[in-house]
Amino acid sequence: MKIVVCIPARYASTRFPAKVLAKSTGKYLIQHTWEQACKAKLPERVVIAADDEKIVQAAKEFGAECVLTSPKHNSGTDRIAEAVGRSDADIVINVQGDEPRIDPDHIDLLARLMLDNPGAEMATLAAPFAAREQIADPNAVKVVAGIGGKAIYFSRSVIPYDRDHAGVGEAGAYLRHIGIYAYRRDFLLKITSLPQTPLEKLEKLEQLRAIENGYTILLGKVEHTCEGIDTPEQYAAFAEQWRRSH
Repeated sequence: MKIVVCIPARYASTRFPAKVLAKSTGKYLIQHTWEQACKAKLPERVVIAADDEKIVQAAKEFGAECVLTSPKHNSGTDRIAEAVGRSDADIVINVQGDEPRIDPDHIDLLARLMLDNPGAEMATLAAPFAAREQIADPNAVKVVAGIGGKAIYFSRSVIPYDRDHAGVGEAGAYLRHIGIYAYRRDFLLKITSLPQTPLEKLEKLEQLRAIENGYTILLGKVEHTCEGIDTPEQYAAFAEQWRRSH
């Protein structure tokens, strides 16, 4: 089975324009993510799917394979579908371009989930919450898993709702979704061809398209999350931490 990591990279980020090309560490942000992904053992290739020629040129500087895709895509999933849709990949792993701390072991775990479950169309990961206060944060997506390790639902709201504790109960009852996905290539092309679904539009969570259409999402559990970079302040904190450790 050929496994490919694809990293969607968008130049015009709303909250932090051109963030994937931020370079105060001496390396592009997208380069940090690419280098981490390259440490995973099971994928054969790591490809960047860019929406702008500036990202393509940056990728050439650090030796990454990069595909220029349409700037009109609504999501990173649509972007990677264009980038690898005609490739010979069997399994495609979507790693967000703004996650320079991504754990390579998480990528391998996701790949192993797909290899060990040949009937699975899609898989993702979840971790315990580090602090109870995070559970009510709508930016921290929650996922509920069924017996057998399949995702039942994803939400920005508190799920499950603990009736005895006015909503949020013990932190151990909650799982935080990690935004890394694995797809069978044919399923990736299928799911991106379907229209957006009502719950997907409400929650602004594209994985709900698969749930609403009756598809199975396997859920792997890990012990920690890898925080992405959404704002200039988060990038400055990452850069400072990186400089201290190097």
